Amino acid sequence: MSDLALPRPADPPAPACTCAPGAAEPPGSAGRFGPTHALILLIVFLGLGCGLFLAGTELQTVFTLLGGLGAIGAATLAAAGGGRRLITILAEAAVRSGAGK
Repeated sequence: MSDLALPRPADPPAPACTCAPGAAEPPGSAGRFGPTHALILLIVFLGLGCGLFLAGTELQTVFTLLGGLGAIGAATLAAAGGGRRLITILAEAAVRSGAGK
């Protein structure tokens, strides 16, 4: 074995992630859902539906699956966008309709 000394950096290491607290971000860019995101989701949604149909899935099942995925996505966007009040109103309506009130 050799006893060679390994070089050590003189400065403290830089953070591994640029998303660390205090990292410089363009103003107003955090958490924004724009038209590009909507277009990507639309293309993925249509591609998934076409792929399921071409694989032999019944059309009613494709619509049910895509409707469920759309509801989950809308709920996620509403929660991330601060729409907690809207979600509580929708959840309360769903519970009341399920209970028959």
